[in-house]
Amino acid sequence: MPGSFGINFNNQCIIVTGGNRGIGYAYCREIARAGGNIAMIYRDANDADDAANRVAKEFGVKAKAYRCDVTDVDLVNRTFKQVSDEMGPVTGLIANAGVLNPKPALELTQDDFREVYDVNVFGVFNSARAAAKLWQEKQFRKGSIVITSSIASQIVIQQALNQPMPTAFYNSSKAAVVNLTKGLAAEWASQGIRVNCVSPGFVNTDMNRNMDKKVRDFQASMVPLKRFAEPQEMTGQALLLLSEHASYMTGCEYVVDGGFLVY
Repeated sequence: MPGSFGINFNNQCIIVTGGNRGIGYAYCREIARAGGNIAMIYRDANDADDAANRVAKEFGVKAKAYRCDVTDVDLVNRTFKQVSDEMGPVTGLIANAGVLNPKPALELTQDDFREVYDVNVFGVFNSARAAAKLWQEKQFRKGSIVITSSIASQIVIQQALNQPMPTAFYNSSKAAVVNLTKGLAAEWASQGIRVNCVSPGFVNTDMNRNMDKKVRDFQASMVPLKRFAEPQEMTGQALLLLSEHASYMTGCEYVVDGGFLVY
């Protein structure tokens, strides 16, 4: 009888930036459910240690929160090395940390640009490069990086009919990391490192739950499934990409949006 298809991260550590809440926390839980140890990277949350402890207790794995600003190059490199020393072997990274900062385009400033791009693009690059350096030093040739983008990489989200959400910098930053994915995948393929990205649609995160009900109802009405996703519904594609089952998958954007973009 043939064996069943399964994903197993036993004796592996996966780093998840922005892993203490929302989609990032859902990634951590599902990786741990598959037996993986978790390094939960956060910037300034008070509950990160508690979140890591909950994951460890629920699934019987190692999980630890590491405070690290992904825009700080040296700190990211030191933190990833610390993770490797304490939790290794590190076999995968989900570069998930991001910020939104909605503001009408006519009011946007260079400081606003830096706030969004430093985290959403440069922070993703810092994290990916730090992981690649670890693997290069250890001559590990099966590393997998998954970057969180968004369907906003391809479209402008509406908050009502013909009323765009004022997120020009956020949208363009998510488009930037899709192309960054391709560039890193091409450069690092010879080192055995795969790089892909997942682009979620509308998800029930804390921010979206607090959104005006009219906006939520309008957005949900445009999704064939007529609802927002739960965070854990974003995790399957990422776990596949981290696993050995995706050994021939690199350089691509995978949309998980409930069919939103079919229209």
